[in-house]
Amino acid sequence: MRDIAEVPAVELITTVAVHLMSAAAVNLGLAEEGEDTLDLDEARKLISSLAGLITASLPYLGDHHARPLRDGLRSLQLAFREASSVPDPVGKGPGEDYTGPVF
Repeated sequence: MRDIAEVPAVELITTVAVHLMSAAAVNLGLAEEGEDTLDLDEARKLISSLAGLITASLPYLGDHHARPLRDGLRSLQLAFREASSVPDPVGKGPGEDYTGPVF
């Protein structure tokens, strides 16, 4: 087990982002369990937190690390919109206050 002080910040940020993405995907019913785990309220919180983390971290991540995180976030935002029976207005979906509207 590595000492936390030895772990580069970019690695920690990326790891936390991947955990948030995974949890959001499960709550969107995208995991093997399917819609048994669907919980849009939890997914909204996770996606919004992920958007805040990625947005705040962009200056430190560089394009190599940021691009896949932004792509994953966008995919989750679109999946949320698709899973919602009453979609949020454009620009009001989870994390869109950080990322702008997602289409």
